[in-house]
Parts: sequence; C-alpha cells; structure tokens
Amino acid sequence: MIGRMASFTALDIFWAVAFLLLMVGGAFLFYRLARRSESDFFLAGRGLPWWLPASSVFSTHTATDTPMWITGVIYANGLRGLWYTFFTAWTAIGAFVSARIFRRSLAYTQAEWQTQRFGGLGAELLRGWMAGWQLFMNMFILGWVGIAMGKVCALAFGWPVWVGLVLPSLITAFYTLAAGYWGVVMGDFLQGIVAVFAIVLVSLVGVSAAGGPTGVTERIVALGQEWRLDAFAFTGWLDGDFPIVWWLTMLVISVLGGFGMGTSIDWYVEAQRIQSAKSVRDSTYGLWAGGAVTLIRNGFWAAGILAFFSMLPNIADAADYELGWFRLGFELLPTGLVGVFFGAILAIHFSTISSHLNLGALYFTRDLFQRYIRPDASEKRLVWVGRASTFVLLLGSFFYGLMMEEITRWLIFALWLMMAGVWLPNILQVVWWRFNAWGYLAGWMANLGVSWLVVWILPAFGVIPKLPDHLQFWLLLALGAVVFIPVTLLTKPEKMDKLVRYYVMTRPIGWWQPVHREAIRRGLIVDEEETPAQARPLIRRSWTPKQAEDWTREDWIAIILSPLVFAALMIGVTKILLLQPGGILLVAGAVVGTLLIYWVIDPKLRAVSVEYENQQARYVAELESRLRWQEVGGD
Repeated sequence: MIGRMASFTALDIFWAVAFLLLMVGGAFLFYRLARRSESDFFLAGRGLPWWLPASSVFSTHTATDTPMWITGVIYANGLRGLWYTFFTAWTAIGAFVSARIFRRSLAYTQAEWQTQRFGGLGAELLRGWMAGWQLFMNMFILGWVGIAMGKVCALAFGWPVWVGLVLPSLITAFYTLAAGYWGVVMGDFLQGIVAVFAIVLVSLVGVSAAGGPTGVTERIVALGQEWRLDAFAFTGWLDGDFPIVWWLTMLVISVLGGFGMGTSIDWYVEAQRIQSAKSVRDSTYGLWAGGAVTLIRNGFWAAGILAFFSMLPNIADAADYELGWFRLGFELLPTGLVGVFFGAILAIHFSTISSHLNLGALYFTRDLFQRYIRPDASEKRLVWVGRASTFVLLLGSFFYGLMMEEITRWLIFALWLMMAGVWLPNILQVVWWRFNAWGYLAGWMANLGVSWLVVWILPAFGVIPKLPDHLQFWLLLALGAVVFIPVTLLTKPEKMDKLVRYYVMTRPIGWWQPVHREAIRRGLIVDEEETPAQARPLIRRSWTPKQAEDWTREDWIAIILSPLVFAALMIGVTKILLLQPGGILLVAGAVVGTLLIYWVIDPKLRAVSVEYENQQARYVAELESRLRWQEVGGD
C-alpha cells in the first residue's frame, strides 16, 4: 500500500550488499588494464565492441536524479511530459552524423577537437576554455546527482542528506581511481542490467498497485484529467502549459542538435563513449542503441509515475512529488526486493558518478596538464595525474551538491544554458567551413552573459516578463547570433591547410565545398563518378571505401527515420503498459524502422570503418606528435 515505508530486513541488506560487491568488485578487476596508458585509463584503449559503449550510454543517462527529473515532468504534465525527456533523441541523428565525424577525429575530448577543427590562438583559447568549463560542469553534475542520492537515502533510512551525498560517491571514487574508464564502462554494463530490472519491476508494481492499466486510466479520468493520458494534449499554438510552439522547439533542440557537437550536456560524456569504440561502425551503433534504450526506459517510468499520480494526485511541492518513483519501490515492494531495489539505486548512482569523475579528470589531464604544463609527461605520470584530479573533482562536487535543493529547477536551467546561445554555433562548427574559432568564442561569451540576463536578472527587476522556456531558447539563440555571425564574417577564415587536413581525416557533412575542391586539387581525395554502365541503384548495398566516404541518400534515410523510431518507441511502450490503443502499432513500426535503417546503412558503415581503421594508426601518431602546441604555433 502506498504510504507505508518498507523496513530493511536481513534479506534486503544481503541483496543490497551483494549488488554493491558485484558492481564495485567487477569494475575493480580492470585495474591492471587501466594503468597501462593514458588511452587505457580514459578510453579503454579504443577497443570496445558497440554493446559496451551502448550500455554505458544508457547507464550514464540513468542517474539518481533522472527518476526525480522524469517524475517531476510526468507528474506535472502527464504523458506529454515525455517530450521534456526527448532531448536524448539527439543520439538518433548524432549516431549517424556527429559520432561518425568525432570518432574519425580521434580527439579524446571535445576540447581537443577544437584544436583540430580550428587553428591558432583562437583554437587554444577555446581548448582551455572548454576544458575549464567541463571541469566546472562535471563537478556541477556530480553535485546534483549526489544531492539526489542524499534525498533518496534520507527517504529510505532517515540519514542526513549530506551522508547520502558523500558516502556512495566515495565508494564510487574508489574503483574509478583504480580502474579508470575500464572500471567505468565495465561497471556500467553490470549496473545497466540491474537498473533495467529495477525500472521495469517497480513501474509494473506501481501500475498493479493502482488497479492495473485500466485502474490507472479510470482513476485519472475520474479526476477529470484525461488529458494526462495524451502525449499530444496541446493547449494551443502559443498559450497554456503545453503549446505547440514549445513542442516544436523541443523537437528542434533534440533532433537537429544531432548534427552538432555539444548541443546537449550529454554530448560531452557520450563523446568519451564514441572514442572508446573500436571502429566508426561500433561508435555509431553504440550511441544509437544507448539512446534508444534510454527512451524506452522513459516509457516504463512514465507508466509507473502516472500510476503514482493516480493514487496521490494532490502533492503540490515539486521537491516532494519528484520522489514518487522511489516511493513506489520503497513502499510497495515486498521484503527482499526492497534490497534489490536499493542495489539498483546504487547501480544508477555509481554509473553516473564514475562517468563524470573520469570525464572531468580526462579534461584536466589531457587538455590542461598534458597540453600546456607537461606535454612530455610519461604514460605513468599521466595516469597518476588522472587519479589525483579524480579525487579533487569529487571534493568539489560535495560543495556544489550541498547548494542544491530542487533537482528539476537546476536541471532545466542547465539544459537551457547549454543549449540556447551556443546551440547553433555547436552545429555550425560541424557543418560550415567558414565558421571560425573567434565566432565560436564570441558565441560562448555572449551566451554566458545574456542567459543570466534573460533567465534571471531582467525578469527579477521587472525589465522583461518571465518568458516561457521555449521563448527563452529562441531569444537567447537570436541574441547570440547577433554577436557570433558578424564576428565570424569580420575575422579571417581558418587556414586552408588546417581545414583540408581536418576535412580529409573526418569528412564532415554540410557546406564544405571550397575545402573539398582544395583537397581534390592537392590529390588527397578522389571523387568517384558513376558511369552510365554503372547506374546507381536506389539503395546501394555494395560500397568501395571511396564511395562510402561521401554523404549520400542512405545516410539521409537513417537520419530521417531515426527520430521517428525513437519517438514511437518512447510513446508506444507507455501506451502498451497502460493498454491504450495504438501502442502495439507504434512499437511494431519502430521495430520495422530499426531493421530498415540497419539494412540501408550497415554496408556503408562497414566500408567506412574498414578504410578508416587502416589509417587510424597513422592518424594517432600525427595527433600525439602535435601535443606540444607552442612548437606548431598553436596550429
């Protein structure tokens, strides 16, 4: 019965401790691999099959704060709240565009990629800024995930919030310090299995406690709120809580964001998963599958949270109803399974904490220490610097965590701050050759200023009204464009030598014709033209490596179908769990769409991967030779 907290028994404690030992011990086994080199400590030697990065993408997207965030938007907005969680759909297009380009760059981090895409002093300023920004953001993320765990432990055991913030994070840091990214990714695999089991179990138990699927819907209809069962319950074009313009804005942010890099706060951590995959093909499937499973997870959560709302519909305080999914587990599960549930919460927490500890340490070690302080540092020294910076990040996260109270408010602000003013520059740097380092820097500086003004300061002083989220996004985007577009056009483009080298290595999508022509003129790439006797089939199933380098209709089929598949999976799963019409059709359509995408794109990805892997060793050697930036004039 909802409302009665289950007590921990000896059996519950046994299962919780068993899961703890499995997850931590399993990750710690990879200590020997992590200590071999910087590449092993931060990228698992770039040798992972697609399913390991996929499980890590899912696990990293599933943090302790995630059920609070999703509970908050579903409880407040009903099934249409799923669209708040659809920002993960950047992986639908990103898997086939930005992941392919980034994996071919071989950059450890987004900061390092800046010095491949751009040159000179502007690139170095960007790299230093990006590294510093990510150190802050990873401590910030660790803080809000940690305080979420503190709230859960307070709910379950009555502990002070700071104890739940500090203790589990210290345990996670133990194996992350020792095993590096090997420990992170292998821990994510084990933790992901436990998390999926708990999410499915608790959501089904919640639905059952509310009287089953029909009981949930009948309760909600009896409350006069049947709109909560409709994912498309719009309140008009511009007015109300769920206008069409807001929905279209979210689709633009999430879907088109896949063409860029850094368009979501999740990009930076997933970039590490992309580079750890053993090939371009593995990085593509890893990101795509991880994103798809994440949205399926949201569908299960939504069903359970709607059940919670149907039983307790009058909770007014967001900080209280955000704990709804946790309450389903702690208050409804029988003896024994409560311990399993808490073990799953630990799994969810460990995964995200370990990922951001290792990622933050990567930015300090690779982009600050090795780039500017000790470019000649040995592999052993770099691994130890990584471990030391991991510990410092952990201490910083405790400071930020104790500042936060309401998870949803902080997360929404972070999403807008990261997406609005720099959302378009993050796409332009990928798709437009003329966009330069000074334009990108200008976009960042403008965003940091105007975002605080528009979101907080001007409304507080009554200068402008408090704008809805979607209008904030478009206003911040426009104000940023007024700055970064003129700066780009009034400053020199990047040197053609720099652009050609980057283009040949990564083969980016978009407006790169001048660079493409120059690469052909220098004999670095060759265009393969179809002869009349070799008429191109509608869908090519056999590719030469040169043919596969170009962006073709096969890529665009995958790009267009992927977001549709993701949306159908997310909504279809919830509809099936609540026995709503159309659920089976949506999921069946998503499965067919997935198979079609694989049939169309896989032969091309195989050809791209084979050709690129033959050249990867040479590219790695060139990349490492350019670590001492002063010797190449910042280029």
